[in-house]
Amino acid sequence: MKNAFELELSLSFLGQSAAGNQIDFYDAAQALVGFQRSLALTTHLILNNEIITQAPSLAGATIIALPSEEGSWKQRAVVVGTWAMIAGGAYKLGTAPTDTPLGHLVSSAYDYVISETLGFHVDYDQTLGQQIESVQQNLAADKKLTQNRFDSVIEKCETAIESMHRPIVASNSAERAIISRKTGGKEKAFKFELSEASFEHVKYSRERPKKHRFVGSISSYNINTFKGRIYIEELGRPVPFELDSSAKSPKQIQTIVSSLSRNSSFRTKTNALIEIEAVVIESRTGRIKKLYVQMVTD
Repeated sequence: MKNAFELELSLSFLGQSAAGNQIDFYDAAQALVGFQRSLALTTHLILNNEIITQAPSLAGATIIALPSEEGSWKQRAVVVGTWAMIAGGAYKLGTAPTDTPLGHLVSSAYDYVISETLGFHVDYDQTLGQQIESVQQNLAADKKLTQNRFDSVIEKCETAIESMHRPIVASNSAERAIISRKTGGKEKAFKFELSEASFEHVKYSRERPKKHRFVGSISSYNINTFKGRIYIEELGRPVPFELDSSAKSPKQIQTIVSSLSRNSSFRTKTNALIEIEAVVIESRTGRIKKLYVQMVTD
């Protein structure tokens, strides 16, 4: 089957009563729903270049739950699919190849979505962007995945990833959780962990009392939603932003678009730098989560 792939991922809870293979039933159920939903939305984007809001709308793949492993609290899931739509029916595990470029891309995309949601920055261009270019090299430019699409999926997955923390923050029947991918016959854990600290970042947001000015370059922008990302020099990472009504004048939007164009074409930060004034939304620990931009100047 052309471009077929089989990808195995697992969600494991560790510590507290989970160390004795016990976990609160309701919290475990909510966590698994979040695991499946976040994986389904990310997989659908990769296969169809489309944003969905309901996990059952996943097309081109199916996600199969495998039996939990005895002696630990781990749930394994296998994503089986192809680039094109697969007709309905039963899937026989082991018939699709593992460790394929498409399978690696789905895994990397899921890693990117979770990492960015938890506040761990991943360089899109140097990691996921290069994989997408390799897999989609024969597609027309307007058919290829963009960072804007991933920004939308990250937003849609936030509640699901919050639910994955329930055993840690609700019943305290686990201390932390890890997500792993099976590759080459071995399991490799993603770099991040789900913890009380990561839950704080996802769950809590507060507005700083004063507006702030930042200098940076636009790394992504959606002309339809007025949302994007700006790489801020002093932070050393891109931050999601949304234009306030006061910043939607033709001149200010053109400044945003020009910064993106210069940043994309030349990769010279000095040519793409602009200044913004924004309301800052931060986590309880003070990490900036989002900017509501009210003024843009070049």
